Amino acid sequence: MAKSSPVKAEADSAVYVSLAHLVALEHKARGFSYLPKQPVHSILSGRHSSRLRGRGLNFEELRHYRPGDDIRTLDWKVTNRTKSPHVRVYTEERERTVLLVVDQRQSMFFGSQVKMKSVAAAETAALSAWRVLSVGDRVGGLVFGDNEIKEIRPQRSRNTVMQLFHHIVEKNHAIGVGKRPDNNQQQLNRALQEAERLCGHDCLIVLISDLDGWCDETVKRLRRLSQHNDVIAPLIFDPLEQHLPDAKQFVVSDGDMQIAVDGSGGQIKSDYTQGFVSNVEFLQHELQRYGIPVLPINTVDPVLDQLRAAVGAKLQAGRS
Repeated sequence: MAKSSPVKAEADSAVYVSLAHLVALEHKARGFSYLPKQPVHSILSGRHSSRLRGRGLNFEELRHYRPGDDIRTLDWKVTNRTKSPHVRVYTEERERTVLLVVDQRQSMFFGSQVKMKSVAAAETAALSAWRVLSVGDRVGGLVFGDNEIKEIRPQRSRNTVMQLFHHIVEKNHAIGVGKRPDNNQQQLNRALQEAERLCGHDCLIVLISDLDGWCDETVKRLRRLSQHNDVIAPLIFDPLEQHLPDAKQFVVSDGDMQIAVDGSGGQIKSDYTQGFVSNVEFLQHELQRYGIPVLPINTVDPVLDQLRAAVGAKLQAGRS
């Protein structure tokens, strides 16, 4: 059997992601972090970083006060009852739970220049998974297509990451050109409902999606998740969704029917751009009300560079 040419392989990788590609991203997943301590320029710094919870503290024991103990740890109820000073002892959690919610619906199968949104989402998930694992935290995920949601329970394990990648590749290869399923929009809310069931509290939820079909219910579910967890939303988009190209005529299709649109006038381009900007700005405003930062990720620039620009810092020698 003849081997595929490098040009064909490169073109295919822009349409469908491979398991080998996601695995290879492990050695590139550096220079960004979802931890609470953020660089000044990070989108998570300032008022957003205060929302990010650390690994947390676990209560270990009550014991008698010893010289040098922090008086802020005194348990006044026990002290008053026993007439002897007691302090509460805590230990820092060694691991934090991170849940990656990865969108692989039909709406993600779109790309005008470099790669599909579905591929950009897969790369964002892979880079995030490897980075989380490298700092010793637990990682799991929910991968949702148009008809099914795959659950990977969080563990600090390479096997868990590989399970996540297998489901991403499976869902990624299942989408293609065609009419969008009727339940496409509700599937986003179902995935968030599953995330709410899976996460208790003090988790970090990374929603990687184009948020196509978001509605009031979507915002309500994200608000509930953010009450006891941290939520970050990398928003995947293609430049063509933001700006129409210079052309006299467009052919628009929903996968079933198509229509020719006159693009010679400037008004349609202006309305199109304004519609996209207004929708994104409104969504960002709604989510930021609940401390949920939106990280725009486009399909043209390298995903790693975009993550580093949003939640990272310049690499220094010997540091990640």
